[in-house]
Amino acid sequence: MKLISFLAILFFACQTKQKPAVVMAEEETAPVDLSSIGEMKLSSYQFFAGDLKELRPAESVYPYSLNSALFSDYAYKKRFVKIPKGAKIKYNATDVLDFPEGTILIKNFYYPSDFRKPESEKRILETRLLILEKGVWKALPYIWNKAQTEAYLEVAGKNIDVKWIHTDGEIRQVNYTVPNINQCKGCHLRGEKIFPIGPSARQLNNSTKNIVVEWAHENILEGLPPLHQIPRLASYENASEPIDKRARAWLEINCAHCHRKDGPAKTSGLHLLADVEESTVLGIGKSPIAAGKGSGGRLYGIVRGKPDESILQYRIESLHPGIMMPELGRKLVHEEGVELVRRWIVEMK
Repeated sequence: MKLISFLAILFFACQTKQKPAVVMAEEETAPVDLSSIGEMKLSSYQFFAGDLKELRPAESVYPYSLNSALFSDYAYKKRFVKIPKGAKIKYNATDVLDFPEGTILIKNFYYPSDFRKPESEKRILETRLLILEKGVWKALPYIWNKAQTEAYLEVAGKNIDVKWIHTDGEIRQVNYTVPNINQCKGCHLRGEKIFPIGPSARQLNNSTKNIVVEWAHENILEGLPPLHQIPRLASYENASEPIDKRARAWLEINCAHCHRKDGPAKTSGLHLLADVEESTVLGIGKSPIAAGKGSGGRLYGIVRGKPDESILQYRIESLHPGIMMPELGRKLVHEEGVELVRRWIVEMK
């Protein structure tokens, strides 16, 4: 198997830059019975109708997207939620929506072979589930086979080599990591419990495709206030929005699942939700709780007008395991994201 994988990589490495190529290096895995914690096969949940890889939602499965998505080494994502028949989501203005017992959040990670044609050939790598059982969210990762016919529960995670043609026409690659079941907690843990990160009213209130309004029309969401009362998080990819809102949105989705009052990094005193107003809590002129390698010799979290003197900028631009932020979920620098934050700091008065 390893020889085949090597030959596959060598073959695609010899292709011209114009030919789309997604390269997978499969690893040997021994079958393990995990049926006590979840379905062994993704297809057993019956989320999708027809060919599994087409991800066509079945009954009671609803697609959704976020205004600002977590960066995951440039992987694309398709999100769905399965709501038990007759059950309803309760509106929450300040946090993730209040989902009913039995809800399953479904997030599929994939790479198009050519980012300039994102709907053309693509390879799905993994599907992550968050299942609400007895009031507790359970995280389960499923890894897709090379034939794209099935995904299997894999609690140990996996590294997968991927290549693609980026938006600039250049070939990019990454040794993509599917997290193990404990690493899921690294981003989703708040206090002693796992919580979803994305599906809040602020993230689903989109000016072109408003998910919360759609769900209210589908009669699966109750308590929705008038549209002008629903908060909205900016899209950091939307250049028409103010840079302050875009940068704060990027920091919220990439950093605030830990850097918030009830997150794993709460003791840092750095809270990065987009609605934080106190400048020192946001890191402006704030000394770190513990200086060290992670500060890079810099004195403050953010120095107005000076990104190169700001610890925050230093850490989001790093790939060193002991320095980089976020600590999990990436092996690449999000070039567009860190440039956005840099511009935001430069323009600070």
